[in-house]
Amino acid sequence: MKAIATISVVALACSSFADVRLHGLFTDHAVFQRGKPIPVYGWADPGQKVTVEFGGKTLSATASSTGKWSVAFPAQEANATPQKLTVSGTNQVTVADILIGDVWLCSGQSNMSFGLDACNAPEDLSSAQFPNIRFLNYWECFASEPQENVVNTSWHRVEPGSVGGCTAVGFYFARKIHKETGVPIGIMESTVGGTEIECWMPKQAFLDYPSNAPVYQQLVDAVQRYKDSLPKAIDALEDWTSIARAALAKGDKVPDPPKIPRHPNVDRENWVRTTSLYNGMIHPLLGYPIKGAIWYQGESNGAEEDSYINKQRAMVETWRKLWGFDFPFYYVQLANWLQPNNDPSGGDRQWQYIRMAQLQLLSMPKSGMAVTVDVGDAADIHPKNKKDVGERLALWALAKDYGKSGIVPSGPLYKSMKIEGNKIRVIFDHVGKGLMVGEKHGLAPVKMVVSGSLKRFAIAGEDKVWHWAEAQIEGSSVVVWSKKVSKPVAVRYAFSINPEGCNLYNKDGLPASPFRTDRW
Repeated sequence: MKAIATISVVALACSSFADVRLHGLFTDHAVFQRGKPIPVYGWADPGQKVTVEFGGKTLSATASSTGKWSVAFPAQEANATPQKLTVSGTNQVTVADILIGDVWLCSGQSNMSFGLDACNAPEDLSSAQFPNIRFLNYWECFASEPQENVVNTSWHRVEPGSVGGCTAVGFYFARKIHKETGVPIGIMESTVGGTEIECWMPKQAFLDYPSNAPVYQQLVDAVQRYKDSLPKAIDALEDWTSIARAALAKGDKVPDPPKIPRHPNVDRENWVRTTSLYNGMIHPLLGYPIKGAIWYQGESNGAEEDSYINKQRAMVETWRKLWGFDFPFYYVQLANWLQPNNDPSGGDRQWQYIRMAQLQLLSMPKSGMAVTVDVGDAADIHPKNKKDVGERLALWALAKDYGKSGIVPSGPLYKSMKIEGNKIRVIFDHVGKGLMVGEKHGLAPVKMVVSGSLKRFAIAGEDKVWHWAEAQIEGSSVVVWSKKVSKPVAVRYAFSINPEGCNLYNKDGLPASPFRTDRW
């Protein structure tokens, strides 16, 4: 069972720093990022000298007036030989079994937190003996102010007895990269189910981006209402105390106490949660070097499009500034869900629009998107096939960050269109070995359907009325038409919350992203 911790105030390291303490990310089985200076930090008595030994070197620091201390060891290459970290002051702390490799942040909502033990993958659980893959286990912390430390979490080796609680997407991502490269991999899970992207955005991602500023103003207004309500609430509580004491003295029933207002963004029960999970679950990680991030979120932002683009772009850019470099950011386009419909327009405004936002977000530098519209579950918002999800994310990393040649990281992505009489030609990027009609069943690889026909293409004319269309592969493009549309102007593909039957793939076995050429 994944542990949960919730706090409502800034978590200070300790009211007294008598003993030298390490930040909570430094536990047995940790992975340190290769190729970057290795910071080690924590708390002690102000003015106390702290000595740190690691990698054959010894460094010293003096705790500041606030009790903080830190040192930074020179960068190391990847190293699968376990090392020991020793910190000495008035006491001594030892952290064992540390590897040097690549650290990936895994963040988002429930489909990223979804554990391997829930995937109906007993073989993957029993064979998960990868001592050089480590994961930081689940923890949860909503907070109204940026926190210094993590809570209730530690590093674990990937092995059958522990891996069940590991993020499944993160596990499959790490396993594929580790098998392909041999580099030790650490995955830091920072996820909470049912959360909007606003929760994960720092204050700067609102104030420095005018399009997002009104969202932050909602929090400011809610906090002010909370503060304004406190004096009356305290008066009511004091009155109740007198009444309660008198009732007790008489042996009468004590009335229920008045409700005390809660800060508007300190836990999952409050509706204004803007910045709360950045404060509690991203900010405490900033001092720890990473390789990059993977992200699976969007379900709780519903049918947003332009507003979601603004939010995710701001979040990523601000995270990168706070970590101090433009790390790679790979994310999941939402999977198919709910029962399919037969409306060529796509039907009610649902996830098809946030998928369009996610497609457009590929314009961010060092980004990549795993298309999953073929591996969802109509009956379950949490599809159990996380293997394809994690491995499709890993393709981006292998191609872009690990120098693996010959890898096509994505299925076909819409590039442009050209009207040709009564037809429209759609041109794609990431064609790979060529386009094909494919089919995907469970965990089995995608298969080519010889002589199969493309499905889920729709076409419209100037009247903006959509009709199901014929579609045919011609080289690296698809030609689309309908007898009902003599002068077409726009095409949509797989444009609904569950475009069941969509079957355009490249011959590398990766699905085409849903797309639309219109902005109606």
